[in-house]
Amino acid sequence: MNKTLHFGLIGCGRIAARHADIMQQYGKLVAVCDIDEPKAIALAAAHGAQSFTCHTNMLSAMAGQLDVVVVCSPNGLHPQHSIDSLQSGCHVLCEKPMSFTREEANAMMDAAETAGKQLWVVKQNRYNPPVMAVKQLLEEGKLGKILNVQLNCFWNRPESYYANSWKGTLDLDGGTLYTQFSHFIDLLVWFFGPFHPSYVQLANLQHQGVIEFEDTGIVAGHFDCGAMGSIHYTVNAYRQNMEGSITIFGEKGTIKIGGQYLNELDYQQLEGEPITGLPAGNPPNQYGNYTGSMSNHPLVYEAITGLLLKNGHGQLLNTSAEAAEAVAVIENIYCMAGRSFKPLQPAQVASR
Repeated sequence: MNKTLHFGLIGCGRIAARHADIMQQYGKLVAVCDIDEPKAIALAAAHGAQSFTCHTNMLSAMAGQLDVVVVCSPNGLHPQHSIDSLQSGCHVLCEKPMSFTREEANAMMDAAETAGKQLWVVKQNRYNPPVMAVKQLLEEGKLGKILNVQLNCFWNRPESYYANSWKGTLDLDGGTLYTQFSHFIDLLVWFFGPFHPSYVQLANLQHQGVIEFEDTGIVAGHFDCGAMGSIHYTVNAYRQNMEGSITIFGEKGTIKIGGQYLNELDYQQLEGEPITGLPAGNPPNQYGNYTGSMSNHPLVYEAITGLLLKNGHGQLLNTSAEAAEAVAVIENIYCMAGRSFKPLQPAQVASR
């Protein structure tokens, strides 16, 4: 199929600018939307697109002209923005997290099925070379029975990160596990299946008056495979991100994926042959005064354009059902800590 994909973008914040640059390599950005009109106008002008301040107006005005809508609005708006885009006849690529609740995630998947369109969720850390290598080890059973898994997420998010932003709010941010560490929870689910928390302790130790939820958490539980699991996370690492790691203890080996972003193979002691010759991974995304997860977004775009254009390029490593399972894990953790979630609300557009 000889076709140029036309993209629309909802939300014109920092991550949206990253998406916009990548889109031009795989198609054409033709429309953007944000309630902050100067942001929308600036991003549109940079890429020769039309700008809007209401996502429903964009979807109506561009009816039949958009192939894929990319949702980069604040977390709490992802479900409605995705559903509206699907119902308008577009495929959707949604930034993480997919939603705050399994109910919302199910509504998104139902909308995709009803519309006959695809719904993808960005999970770019799956493409990290050590992550893919360990996934293969697990699929081949080379670690034997999995006994215990430990996830560490030790990042830094200063007060300035949350200033004058939707970040840090319950309604739009949702919590540290959603905004900072949903990629890490996703990898737990991808590796070992559903995780069931049995103990949760959350606290706001250094961000009182800055954020409406925890900055630190300790979680214990188990996986369906029988393995024990623990999650220790914080955004209070001094000055900079320290570590993002998964350590796996199996009958036939112990292995740790580490670095700041699950981008390095820190330790391995295996019964079989060790992992060697891993290619260098991509650098993390840079957002001015802080860094984010790995910049593997081009691999995501390569995969979805390969599927839509049927050119055989790229490898899609996640499904919306898997993204929904990661949402359910986070929702269960917060529910165990006594938090309740509001039902799905009509959405406005704002910057991510």
